[in-house]
Amino acid sequence: MRLEDVSFRYHRRGPWVVREAGVRIGPGEVAVVLGRNGVGKSTLLQLAAGVLRPTRGRVVDRPGVVGWVPERFPADQPFTVARYLTAMGRVAGLSGPAADRSVRRWVDRLGLARFQDVGLPQLSKGTAQKVGLAQAMLRPPGLLVLDEPWEGLDAAARDLVPEVIDEVLTDGGIVLVSDHRGETVRLPGARQWTVTDGTVSEQEPSGGGGMAVVELAVPGARVAAAVARLRADGHHVLRVRDHAGPPPATRPDHDSPSASGEPPRDGAGARPDPVAGPVSPVGAVATPTGGAGGAGPAPEVAR
Repeated sequence: MRLEDVSFRYHRRGPWVVREAGVRIGPGEVAVVLGRNGVGKSTLLQLAAGVLRPTRGRVVDRPGVVGWVPERFPADQPFTVARYLTAMGRVAGLSGPAADRSVRRWVDRLGLARFQDVGLPQLSKGTAQKVGLAQAMLRPPGLLVLDEPWEGLDAAARDLVPEVIDEVLTDGGIVLVSDHRGETVRLPGARQWTVTDGTVSEQEPSGGGGMAVVELAVPGARVAAAVARLRADGHHVLRVRDHAGPPPATRPDHDSPSASGEPPRDGAGARPDPVAGPVSPVGAVATPTGGAGGAGPAPEVAR
């Protein structure tokens, strides 16, 4: 997708908010839009998403399915969460059964089940933002545009945003995201588009040579095969330790080391790699970050 000399102003004689923007981004890539408040970041994202039409210039090769999440979800609408999402699924081109399945999936994933019958105007900002993210993902987007997506979200939902971004990239989609909270450190290898007084400059990824520590649980009987496969894929297995209980079904508790992004600490249960124990071992794996696949969540995976 390319923005070719895109300029925009809201009024015929008004100031130029975006001036001669010329940037491009390809499948499987993510770009972070940076800049102070009021310099044109949100306008640039709306132009890329097709919400606004350029005053001059053009957007070329925009994917056919666009997921758009504005900074503030427009909650002043006469719908419940379930009715709104179902209607948006149909607008996105899904059949009735497909829309219902997709709504159920994202309602469950974003923790919206208890809000399904709540009217949109009664939602908190964070919950409304979850609804906005859900509607953008009902049909897998070729272009996902997120304007300050972490704003107002709880910790679990903030952790989910990089996962969603990584899934879009893995499917060959494009992601544009703005952020003033510093959360985009979770997106190593992302391009940077800096907006300064309406002018857009681009910085290529710095190389993505960093490492992220990933914790995962595997059945004890298969630990040797799992370690061998991880090493064959180029990952570094740091250690293997016994897991005292059943592995977590989804994600670790948020007060655990892995949920905070810290590598697992040495403890009494830690053993040199790769020893298989009688119960499911938990392994710590260092994996390279960067590139299309490296734009996923930083070090806290235990699924």
